[in-house]
Amino acid sequence: MRRTKPLAVVAGAALLTLAACGGSGDGGETNAGEREFDNASETIDKDPEAQGPAEDIEGATAGGTITVFLPGDPGPDDLDPTNGWSVTGNSIQQALTSRSLTQYKRDPESSTGEMILVPDLAVDLGQPNEDFTEWTFEIRDDATWEDGSPITAEEVAWGINRSMDSEQFPSGPGTEYSQQYFLGAGEYEGPYTSKNADWEGVEFDNDASTVTIKMAKTFPDMDYWGAFMAMGPAPLGKESQPPAYGQNIKSNGPYKVDSFRPGDELVLVKNDQWNPESDPARHQYADKWVFKFNADGDQTDQIMLSDNTESQTALSTQLGSSSYTDGSDVLGDRLVQQSSQCTSFLYPDYESTDLNWRKAVAYAYPYEDAWQAGGEVPGVTRVPANSIMPPGMSGKSDYFVDGEQFTFDPEKAKELLAESDTPAEISMIYYEADPLSVATQKVITEGFEQAGFTVDAKGTQESPYSTWTNPDDKRNQSLNLRGVNWCSDWPSGLTMVPPLTRTGATYNTGFFSEQSVDDRMDEIPTLDLEEQAEAWGQLDEDLSTEFFPIIPTAFRNDLYAFGSKIGNPTGDGSIGAPNYKDLFVMQ
Repeated sequence: MRRTKPLAVVAGAALLTLAACGGSGDGGETNAGEREFDNASETIDKDPEAQGPAEDIEGATAGGTITVFLPGDPGPDDLDPTNGWSVTGNSIQQALTSRSLTQYKRDPESSTGEMILVPDLAVDLGQPNEDFTEWTFEIRDDATWEDGSPITAEEVAWGINRSMDSEQFPSGPGTEYSQQYFLGAGEYEGPYTSKNADWEGVEFDNDASTVTIKMAKTFPDMDYWGAFMAMGPAPLGKESQPPAYGQNIKSNGPYKVDSFRPGDELVLVKNDQWNPESDPARHQYADKWVFKFNADGDQTDQIMLSDNTESQTALSTQLGSSSYTDGSDVLGDRLVQQSSQCTSFLYPDYESTDLNWRKAVAYAYPYEDAWQAGGEVPGVTRVPANSIMPPGMSGKSDYFVDGEQFTFDPEKAKELLAESDTPAEISMIYYEADPLSVATQKVITEGFEQAGFTVDAKGTQESPYSTWTNPDDKRNQSLNLRGVNWCSDWPSGLTMVPPLTRTGATYNTGFFSEQSVDDRMDEIPTLDLEEQAEAWGQLDEDLSTEFFPIIPTAFRNDLYAFGSKIGNPTGDGSIGAPNYKDLFVMQ
């Protein structure tokens, strides 16, 4: 799952001395300068018998408005559940507006935001056949849309059908999972695009309230995939016609959309037709949510540290490094560090560059200076990355592509450029709507130029992902260096390696393509379950050391600042975001 923010961005070089000076190592809160990087959990527990209503949060009160500042984050372009594949959009919608087959519930005993997979619209986590090529979900009969009408098995099946349509939803998660694993993969193109309207991949029985999904190949992770909004219902027929539906969705969660201005603001209000008895994990404490996208980072930091009326019932999804010391002192346990299975990457254009050029870029990137320029805290929210799979992911291989950790070494980069057949020229774009991204690009450009590259960096007012994920975009065709921030969709190498390196994958922004790698990615899911984690880790190492198509720059944690009247300030470890489901305003 991609991070909405296009580049890892942090300010204040003096903060280097604050990073990783000790700490609990167990995710507990510590004093300023004593935090350290937290690895995400390798597994997510499951509770197939969890039922609604969700247990009350201790001390929770109803009422009030929660304001969420998202510094430098443009947010989702639309709210169509089938299209949701960003951390920002999914974390908001999955928690508040749009339900699916399964979902995550925060473990109340966890200090690090660990989550449990539980049912959502399904009564359990699904019933697979022996070889995981068919899954049946019984849909509960007490869940409704915002107009009070019941959610039917047919509507769930229709929503799942939509996920097969890569033409209408080219950046949606169905391109990676539905179109790779469901029956008819590569043949059935979805309900809006396919010439063949008949598809046997999803069947429903409204009388029995069941949905059955048939697979093209074994897929034991269907219960995890079921937590994505693309595995939830959509209104039948023209009511859910894209792209219009993305601007006017029909809610089935505890909140519904009051207003939505892409790139600016999303306002949610209570959905009075949501039935808490039908929902094992969500709450409906606040009266209203206001999400402010592309918030100014410095201004947001000042608001959150002021403890004024505006900040008391607000939270921020980032605290800049220049405010880190004050934030730790002032906010205390309201400055929450959340681990996440996320990695930031540079992605050179594979066809137009050679191995030495790509390694030169890896040595020319000014890692810690770039993090600090964008507001991150080295050692706390960012640490150097050595692999595609992040720490905490089962099977991760601890290797170094060049025999050592890549660090900023301009002289080494120059040596590699001298051996390269690719011109020492870089063409890239950055998100100029965010001042931190602008500051980060300046530092990156200076580092590259110090290493002997000439750099053509152009700003864009829309998220660079709009360019990077469109192979037909003329600007994209002129680039030879792109980026991507990627978080696992569930704790498996299946959700890290293929989405970034499979030929034609949406977020393979460098257009890497090697048949041997594709073949191995097809083979691993057919192995015994206990062998798959190690196999993904080995493939990560093999493709990186042989081809080095993608440059890992950082493993990620996040810092969230919560106002003094936000109850239960916690994070969501399943997605690396604030735990919106369980927050409330203290009255």
